Amino acid sequence: MRTDSRERKDTIRQYLRNIQREVDSSALYRALSVEERKPEIAEVYKRLAAIEQAHKEFWKERLSELGHRVPDFSLGWRTRTLIWLARRCGSDFVLPVVSTREHADVRYYEAQSNAVADGFNVAERSHARIIRAVAASMPNMSIGPLANELRAAVLGANDGLASNLSLVMGVAGAHLASHAILVTGLSGLIAGACAMAMGEWLSVSTSRESHETGVDVEAREPADITEEEREQLATIYSAQGLGADEARSLADRQTTRSEDFSGYAWNAATSSFLLFATGALFPVVPFFFLSGSTAVLASIAISSVVLFLIGAGGTLFTGRNLFFSGIRQLLVGLAAAGVTYTLGHFIGMTVLS
Repeated sequence: MRTDSRERKDTIRQYLRNIQREVDSSALYRALSVEERKPEIAEVYKRLAAIEQAHKEFWKERLSELGHRVPDFSLGWRTRTLIWLARRCGSDFVLPVVSTREHADVRYYEAQSNAVADGFNVAERSHARIIRAVAASMPNMSIGPLANELRAAVLGANDGLASNLSLVMGVAGAHLASHAILVTGLSGLIAGACAMAMGEWLSVSTSRESHETGVDVEAREPADITEEEREQLATIYSAQGLGADEARSLADRQTTRSEDFSGYAWNAATSSFLLFATGALFPVVPFFFLSGSTAVLASIAISSVVLFLIGAGGTLFTGRNLFFSGIRQLLVGLAAAGVTYTLGHFIGMTVLS
């Protein structure tokens, strides 16, 4: 009896999480439909919002069948942030994150046997394909390159902060003069930003070349295309200027389109350079105005706050726990800085004594 009660509670919690997920998805697609300038694409977003709304009602009914009151749901902070970004930067800007969320929903529902039985994983896989088609229908727009730029931006800021904090703490541990620490930190900022930009340019260029030569060929997905998805894909292709018959034919064939990475190599390199330099600047700033241990402590304090914020901000893309990710990022960054400070101290005692 106790086991049945525990299983019921677990099921209720699962249904509540499912409802929250669908509430967020429905609200996000409604917001995207408002911000989208192309009426055909806006209509696709409206249809997706309606589907997610129907999914929400489905889970609410399952919850009611268990005799549990359906509470009011508010939007999660990630969804609020994405809606805010869509309103200020356009619906295109958030598409990479929306695509990631849809793929995460596929895995999320595949872990629930009852959801699989009702086809929720298939529906979310369909939504992921539709979002990729929306991205492909827009000039100079593709999920792959845009996601790569976002990844490069987050990694650039994080690497810039963590590496330069470690560098600054290393020379501070050797008890060098404040102006020497400042010069070292600025040199690390420039060198690291250039290296990051070069690495990102090579990475994206290599990806483009792989696609061009057919080395990196993505496996085709199983043909589980529903009539609803065919209609939405046809709408998207019509927005590209294709005739109704041609759009429908293309939707039926589900032709895989290769992504064009041209131009994105330089975009990724530029964003990597700027974000790395921005992150690397925080540990250095106090040495412009302060000196000695005061500057060192101020550098650690400022860097700690930004490390936590970067870790927490990254959960917008990963969906993980905000506090856990922020604390983990902070501890890893401070641990690296502690190691280099200690090594710098011993090196300073050995070399400078």
